[in-house]
Amino acid sequence: MENVKGLLSSSIDGEKIFEKVLDDLAHLGTGRHSYKLVPLAPKTNGSAPNSKKKKTHANDYVVRAEDFGIPQARHRVILVGIRKDCLGNSDSIERALPRRSAREVAVRAVLLGMPRLRSGLSETKDTKQAWKKAVRDAITAVAGLDHNLSGKEFDRFTQEVALYARKAKGSRLPRSRTKSIPVGIGRTCPRKLRAWIVDPHLKRLPNSETRAHMKSDLRRYFFVSVFGEVTGTSPKAADFPDALAPKHENWGSGDFSDRFRVQLWDQPSTTITSHISKDGHYFIHPDPLQCRSLTVREAARLQTFPDNYLFKGNRTQQYVQVGNAVPPFLAQIIGESVLRLLGHTIERKRKKRRGPEQKQK
Repeated sequence: MENVKGLLSSSIDGEKIFEKVLDDLAHLGTGRHSYKLVPLAPKTNGSAPNSKKKKTHANDYVVRAEDFGIPQARHRVILVGIRKDCLGNSDSIERALPRRSAREVAVRAVLLGMPRLRSGLSETKDTKQAWKKAVRDAITAVAGLDHNLSGKEFDRFTQEVALYARKAKGSRLPRSRTKSIPVGIGRTCPRKLRAWIVDPHLKRLPNSETRAHMKSDLRRYFFVSVFGEVTGTSPKAADFPDALAPKHENWGSGDFSDRFRVQLWDQPSTTITSHISKDGHYFIHPDPLQCRSLTVREAARLQTFPDNYLFKGNRTQQYVQVGNAVPPFLAQIIGESVLRLLGHTIERKRKKRRGPEQKQK
Protein backbone atom coordinates (compact mmCIF):
# COMPACT_ATOMS: atom_id res chain seq x y z
CA MET A 1 0.00 0.00 0.00
CA GLU A 2 1.29 3.46 -0.90
CA ASN A 3 0.27 6.97 0.11
CA VAL A 4 1.66 10.47 0.58
CA LYS A 5 3.68 11.40 3.65
CA GLY A 6 0.88 13.66 4.90
CA LEU A 7 -0.95 10.49 5.95
CA LEU A 8 1.31 10.32 9.01
CA SER A 9 0.00 13.59 10.48
CA SER A 10 -3.65 13.20 9.48
CA SER A 11 -6.21 12.61 12.21
CA ILE A 12 -9.96 12.30 12.76
CA ASP A 13 -11.50 13.24 16.11
CA GLY A 14 -8.03 13.38 17.63
CA GLU A 15 -7.08 9.86 16.49
CA LYS A 16 -4.12 9.44 14.15
CA ILE A 17 -5.31 7.82 10.93
CA PHE A 18 -2.00 6.08 10.25
CA GLU A 19 -1.89 4.44 13.68
CA LYS A 20 -5.42 3.18 13.07
CA VAL A 21 -4.38 1.78 9.67
CA LEU A 22 -1.39 -0.01 11.22
CA ASP A 23 -3.53 -1.46 13.99
CA ASP A 24 -6.23 -2.67 11.58
CA LEU A 25 -3.72 -4.32 9.23
CA ALA A 26 -1.77 -5.95 12.06
CA HIS A 27 -4.94 -7.67 13.28
CA LEU A 28 -5.95 -9.23 9.99
CA GLY A 29 -6.15 -13.00 10.29
CA THR A 30 -5.23 -15.10 13.32
CA GLY A 31 -2.19 -17.05 14.45
CA ARG A 32 0.08 -18.14 11.61
CA HIS A 33 -2.28 -16.51 9.15
CA SER A 34 -2.07 -13.03 10.65
CA TYR A 35 0.14 -10.42 9.03
CA LYS A 36 3.42 -8.75 9.86
CA LEU A 37 3.98 -5.20 8.61
CA VAL A 38 7.51 -4.86 7.31
CA PRO A 39 9.07 -1.36 7.13
CA LEU A 40 11.18 -1.21 3.97
CA ALA A 41 13.41 1.58 5.27
CA PRO A 42 13.54 1.34 9.09
CA LYS A 43 15.18 4.33 10.76
CA THR A 44 14.36 3.93 14.48
CA ASN A 45 17.63 2.82 16.07
CA GLY A 46 18.21 0.48 13.16
CA SER A 47 15.21 -1.50 14.40
CA ALA A 48 14.70 -5.00 13.10
CA PRO A 49 11.23 -5.26 11.56
CA ASN A 50 10.50 -8.61 13.19
CA SER A 51 12.03 -7.87 16.57
CA LYS A 52 9.77 -7.96 19.63
CA LYS A 53 12.21 -5.85 21.62
CA LYS A 54 12.21 -2.84 19.33
CA LYS A 55 9.09 -1.00 18.29
CA THR A 56 8.87 0.50 14.82
CA HIS A 57 7.94 4.16 14.41
CA ALA A 58 5.58 5.65 11.84
CA ASN A 59 8.55 7.23 10.03
CA ASP A 60 10.01 3.76 9.48
CA TYR A 61 7.38 3.31 6.78
CA VAL A 62 8.51 6.40 4.85
CA VAL A 63 10.56 5.42 1.82
CA ARG A 64 12.84 8.20 0.53
CA ALA A 65 13.30 7.42 -3.15
CA GLU A 66 16.65 9.23 -3.36
CA ASP A 67 18.09 6.81 -0.75
CA PHE A 68 17.62 3.96 -3.23
CA GLY A 69 19.18 5.42 -6.37
CA ILE A 70 16.17 7.30 -7.76
CA PRO A 71 17.17 10.72 -9.20
CA GLN A 72 14.31 12.39 -7.35
CA ALA A 73 13.52 13.41 -3.77
CA ARG A 74 10.20 11.60 -3.41
CA HIS A 75 9.04 10.57 0.07
CA ARG A 76 6.10 8.20 0.29
CA VAL A 77 4.54 5.97 2.92
CA ILE A 78 4.76 2.36 1.71
CA LEU A 79 3.32 -0.56 3.68
CA VAL A 80 4.25 -4.16 2.97
CA GLY A 81 2.30 -6.87 4.78
CA ILE A 82 3.55 -10.47 4.79
CA ARG A 83 1.61 -13.38 6.26
CA LYS A 84 3.54 -14.59 9.28
CA ASP A 85 3.89 -18.19 8.13
CA CYS A 86 5.68 -16.89 5.03
CA LEU A 87 8.29 -14.88 6.96
CA GLY A 88 11.69 -15.94 8.17
CA ASN A 89 13.47 -14.80 11.30
CA SER A 90 14.57 -11.27 12.14
CA ASP A 91 18.01 -11.64 10.52
CA SER A 92 16.60 -12.96 7.24
CA ILE A 93 14.09 -10.09 7.10
CA GLU A 94 16.80 -7.47 7.56
CA ARG A 95 18.88 -9.06 4.81
CA ALA A 96 15.85 -8.95 2.50
CA LEU A 97 15.24 -5.20 2.85
CA PRO A 98 16.13 -2.90 -0.07
CA ARG A 99 19.79 -1.87 -0.12
CA ARG A 100 20.41 1.84 0.21
CA SER A 101 22.56 3.40 -2.49
CA ALA A 102 26.08 4.49 -1.67
CA ARG A 103 25.37 7.91 -3.19
CA GLU A 104 22.45 9.92 -4.47
CA VAL A 105 21.75 10.03 -8.21
CA ALA A 106 21.52 13.59 -9.48
CA VAL A 107 19.48 15.14 -12.29
CA ARG A 108 22.62 15.29 -14.43
CA ALA A 109 22.89 11.49 -14.43
CA VAL A 110 19.64 10.98 -16.38
CA LEU A 111 19.04 14.27 -18.25
CA LEU A 112 22.53 14.76 -19.65
CA GLY A 113 22.69 13.32 -23.15
CA MET A 114 19.07 14.15 -23.91
CA PRO A 115 18.25 16.50 -26.82
CA ARG A 116 18.83 20.22 -26.30
CA LEU A 117 15.48 21.75 -27.18
CA ARG A 118 14.00 25.22 -27.35
CA SER A 119 10.66 26.09 -25.85
CA GLY A 120 7.83 27.45 -27.92
CA LEU A 121 6.44 30.97 -27.71
CA SER A 122 2.88 31.55 -26.57
CA GLU A 123 0.81 34.68 -27.19
CA THR A 124 2.97 35.50 -30.20
CA LYS A 125 4.18 33.95 -33.44
CA ASP A 126 6.33 30.93 -32.68
CA THR A 127 9.29 30.68 -35.03
CA LYS A 128 12.89 29.67 -34.47
CA GLN A 129 14.12 33.20 -35.11
CA ALA A 130 11.47 34.79 -32.90
CA TRP A 131 12.42 32.44 -30.06
CA LYS A 132 16.13 33.20 -30.43
CA LYS A 133 15.44 36.92 -30.25
CA ALA A 134 13.22 36.42 -27.21
CA VAL A 135 15.97 34.49 -25.40
CA ARG A 136 18.64 37.07 -26.29
CA ASP A 137 16.31 39.82 -25.05
CA ALA A 138 15.72 37.83 -21.85
CA ILE A 139 19.46 37.53 -21.20
CA THR A 140 19.99 41.24 -21.83
CA ALA A 141 17.13 42.09 -19.48
CA VAL A 142 18.46 39.89 -16.66
CA ALA A 143 21.97 41.28 -17.10
CA GLY A 144 20.69 44.78 -16.35
CA LEU A 145 18.73 43.93 -13.20
CA ASP A 146 19.65 44.30 -9.54
CA HIS A 147 19.46 41.08 -7.54
CA ASN A 148 20.07 40.06 -3.96
CA LEU A 149 23.33 38.19 -4.46
CA SER A 150 26.53 39.64 -3.06
CA GLY A 151 30.24 39.00 -2.89
CA LYS A 152 31.58 36.04 -4.88
CA GLU A 153 28.09 34.91 -5.83
CA PHE A 154 27.32 38.33 -7.31
CA ASP A 155 30.53 38.22 -9.35
CA ARG A 156 29.92 34.70 -10.58
CA PHE A 157 26.29 35.43 -11.49
CA THR A 158 27.40 38.42 -13.55
CA GLN A 159 30.10 36.35 -15.26
CA GLU A 160 27.70 33.49 -16.06
CA VAL A 161 25.11 35.83 -17.56
CA ALA A 162 27.81 37.43 -19.73
CA LEU A 163 29.01 33.96 -20.81
CA TYR A 164 25.52 32.90 -21.84
CA ALA A 165 25.02 36.16 -23.68
CA ARG A 166 28.06 35.36 -25.82
CA LYS A 167 26.87 31.81 -26.42
CA ALA A 168 23.41 33.06 -27.41
CA LYS A 169 24.93 35.31 -30.08
CA GLY A 170 26.67 32.33 -31.63
CA SER A 171 25.21 28.98 -32.64
CA ARG A 172 24.75 27.54 -29.14
CA LEU A 173 20.99 28.02 -28.90
CA PRO A 174 18.86 24.95 -29.60
CA ARG A 175 16.81 25.05 -32.78
CA SER A 176 14.08 22.46 -32.49
CA ARG A 177 11.14 21.93 -30.10
CA THR A 178 11.23 18.17 -30.50
CA LYS A 179 13.69 15.43 -31.39
CA SER A 180 12.65 11.82 -31.52
CA ILE A 181 16.03 10.23 -32.18
CA PRO A 182 17.29 7.89 -29.43
CA VAL A 183 19.75 9.54 -27.07
CA GLY A 184 22.33 8.68 -24.45
CA ILE A 185 22.45 9.18 -20.72
CA GLY A 186 24.88 10.80 -18.27
CA ARG A 187 28.14 9.03 -17.51
CA THR A 188 27.41 9.24 -13.78
CA CYS A 189 24.21 7.20 -14.12
CA PRO A 190 24.60 3.92 -12.20
CA ARG A 191 24.94 0.87 -14.42
CA LYS A 192 21.73 -0.84 -13.30
CA LEU A 193 19.62 2.30 -13.69
CA ARG A 194 21.20 2.99 -17.10
CA ALA A 195 20.26 -0.50 -18.29
CA TRP A 196 16.74 0.03 -16.93
CA ILE A 197 16.15 3.35 -18.75
CA VAL A 198 18.04 3.07 -22.05
CA ASP A 199 16.80 0.68 -24.73
CA PRO A 200 19.52 0.16 -27.39
CA HIS A 201 16.88 -1.15 -29.82
CA LEU A 202 14.74 1.98 -29.62
CA LYS A 203 14.53 3.86 -32.92
CA ARG A 204 12.39 6.80 -31.77
CA LEU A 205 12.30 8.61 -28.42
CA PRO A 206 8.62 9.39 -27.71
CA ASN A 207 7.01 12.21 -25.69
CA SER A 208 9.84 14.71 -26.26
CA GLU A 209 8.06 17.89 -27.37
CA THR A 210 8.48 21.12 -25.39
CA ARG A 211 5.82 23.49 -24.11
CA ALA A 212 5.27 27.06 -25.25
CA HIS A 213 6.01 29.85 -22.73
CA MET A 214 5.35 33.57 -22.52
CA LYS A 215 8.29 35.88 -23.22
CA SER A 216 8.13 37.19 -19.66
CA ASP A 217 8.54 33.65 -18.34
CA LEU A 218 11.64 33.13 -20.49
CA ARG A 219 13.30 35.87 -18.44
CA ARG A 220 12.30 34.21 -15.19
CA TYR A 221 13.43 30.78 -16.40
CA PHE A 222 16.81 32.14 -17.46
CA PHE A 223 17.24 33.94 -14.13
CA VAL A 224 16.37 30.93 -11.93
CA SER A 225 18.56 28.51 -13.90
CA VAL A 226 21.63 30.77 -13.65
CA PHE A 227 20.83 31.43 -9.98
CA GLY A 228 20.72 27.67 -9.44
CA GLU A 229 24.09 27.16 -11.10
CA VAL A 230 25.70 29.87 -8.97
CA THR A 231 24.16 29.15 -5.56
CA GLY A 232 23.20 25.47 -5.76
CA THR A 233 19.64 26.40 -4.74
CA SER A 234 16.47 27.49 -6.49
CA PRO A 235 15.58 31.13 -5.75
CA LYS A 236 12.65 32.09 -3.54
CA ALA A 237 10.36 35.02 -4.28
CA ALA A 238 12.51 37.30 -2.13
CA ASP A 239 15.52 36.55 -4.38
CA PHE A 240 13.78 37.80 -7.51
CA PRO A 241 14.49 41.27 -8.87
CA ASP A 242 11.31 43.37 -8.72
CA ALA A 243 11.23 43.61 -12.50
CA LEU A 244 10.86 39.82 -12.76
CA ALA A 245 8.10 39.48 -10.17
CA PRO A 246 4.91 38.10 -11.77
CA LYS A 247 1.65 39.97 -11.30
CA HIS A 248 0.30 37.52 -8.74
CA GLU A 249 -1.58 38.89 -5.74
CA ASN A 250 0.03 36.32 -3.44
CA TRP A 251 3.59 36.67 -4.78
CA GLY A 252 4.84 38.48 -1.68
CA SER A 253 2.73 36.56 0.82
CA GLY A 254 5.22 33.75 1.33
CA ASP A 255 2.63 31.12 0.42
CA PHE A 256 4.15 30.57 -3.02
CA SER A 257 7.74 31.62 -2.38
CA ASP A 258 9.07 28.95 -4.76
CA ARG A 259 6.57 29.58 -7.54
CA PHE A 260 9.44 29.23 -10.04
CA ARG A 261 11.69 26.28 -9.23
CA VAL A 262 14.68 25.12 -11.23
CA GLN A 263 15.84 21.51 -11.06
CA LEU A 264 19.53 21.44 -10.16
CA TRP A 265 22.09 19.46 -12.15
CA ASP A 266 23.95 18.07 -9.15
CA GLN A 267 21.05 17.12 -6.88
CA PRO A 268 18.10 14.74 -7.17
CA SER A 269 15.07 16.55 -8.57
CA THR A 270 12.23 17.70 -6.39
CA THR A 271 9.14 15.47 -6.34
CA ILE A 272 7.61 15.08 -9.78
CA THR A 273 3.87 15.55 -9.21
CA SER A 274 0.84 15.81 -11.45
CA HIS A 275 1.06 19.60 -11.04
CA ILE A 276 3.63 19.50 -13.81
CA SER A 277 0.62 19.28 -16.14
CA LYS A 278 -0.43 22.84 -15.19
CA ASP A 279 2.31 25.27 -16.17
CA GLY A 280 5.76 23.77 -15.59
CA HIS A 281 6.99 26.62 -13.36
CA TYR A 282 7.99 24.15 -10.64
CA PHE A 283 9.99 22.05 -13.10
CA ILE A 284 12.39 24.36 -14.97
CA HIS A 285 15.22 22.78 -16.95
CA PRO A 286 18.67 23.49 -15.45
CA ASP A 287 20.25 24.58 -18.78
CA PRO A 288 19.86 28.40 -18.95
CA LEU A 289 20.00 28.46 -22.77
CA GLN A 290 16.99 26.16 -23.15
CA CYS A 291 14.70 28.50 -21.16
CA ARG A 292 11.90 26.02 -20.64
CA SER A 293 10.15 23.53 -18.41
CA LEU A 294 10.72 19.79 -18.60
CA THR A 295 9.27 17.67 -21.38
CA VAL A 296 7.16 14.62 -20.59
CA ARG A 297 10.13 12.38 -21.44
CA GLU A 298 12.52 14.31 -19.17
CA ALA A 299 10.05 14.12 -16.28
CA ALA A 300 9.63 10.42 -17.06
CA ARG A 301 13.39 9.87 -16.80
CA LEU A 302 13.45 11.53 -13.39
CA GLN A 303 10.63 9.15 -12.49
CA THR A 304 12.75 6.28 -13.93
CA PHE A 305 10.33 5.24 -16.66
CA PRO A 306 12.21 3.31 -19.37
CA ASP A 307 12.63 5.25 -22.63
CA ASN A 308 10.55 2.65 -24.45
CA TYR A 309 7.48 3.36 -22.29
CA LEU A 310 4.96 5.26 -24.44
CA PHE A 311 2.59 7.74 -22.78
CA LYS A 312 -0.73 8.11 -24.57
CA GLY A 313 -3.36 10.86 -24.62
CA ASN A 314 -2.72 14.59 -24.95
CA ARG A 315 0.33 16.17 -23.35
CA THR A 316 -1.53 17.25 -20.21
CA GLN A 317 -2.73 13.68 -19.69
CA GLN A 318 0.80 12.40 -20.25
CA TYR A 319 2.20 14.71 -17.55
CA VAL A 320 -0.48 13.52 -15.12
CA GLN A 321 0.43 9.88 -15.80
CA VAL A 322 4.09 10.61 -15.07
CA GLY A 323 3.43 12.65 -11.94
CA ASN A 324 0.99 10.22 -10.33
CA ALA A 325 3.22 7.17 -10.67
CA VAL A 326 5.44 5.38 -8.22
CA PRO A 327 8.91 5.44 -9.84
CA PRO A 328 9.06 2.11 -11.74
CA PHE A 329 12.70 1.49 -10.80
CA LEU A 330 11.76 1.89 -7.12
CA ALA A 331 8.86 -0.52 -7.66
CA GLN A 332 11.38 -2.99 -9.12
CA ILE A 333 13.63 -2.59 -6.06
CA ILE A 334 10.67 -3.16 -3.72
CA GLY A 335 9.56 -6.18 -5.77
CA GLU A 336 13.02 -7.71 -5.47
CA SER A 337 12.90 -7.14 -1.70
CA VAL A 338 9.50 -8.84 -1.41
CA LEU A 339 10.85 -11.77 -3.42
CA ARG A 340 13.73 -12.10 -0.94
CA LEU A 341 11.28 -11.88 1.97
CA LEU A 342 9.33 -14.79 0.48
CA GLY A 343 12.40 -16.65 -0.79
CA HIS A 344 12.71 -19.22 1.98
CA THR A 345 8.99 -19.99 1.73
CA ILE A 346 9.25 -20.48 -2.03
CA GLU A 347 12.25 -22.76 -1.59
CA ARG A 348 10.49 -24.77 1.12
CA LYS A 349 7.47 -25.34 -1.13
CA ARG A 350 9.74 -26.23 -4.06
CA LYS A 351 11.46 -28.92 -1.98
CA LYS A 352 8.10 -30.26 -0.83
CA ARG A 353 6.93 -30.59 -4.45
CA ARG A 354 10.13 -32.41 -5.46
CA GLY A 355 9.53 -35.15 -2.89
CA PRO A 356 12.06 -37.17 -0.80
CA GLU A 357 13.65 -39.05 -3.72
CA GLN A 358 14.50 -35.90 -5.65
CA LYS A 359 15.78 -34.28 -2.43
CA GLN A 360 18.29 -37.13 -1.99
CA LYS A 361 19.53 -36.73 -5.56
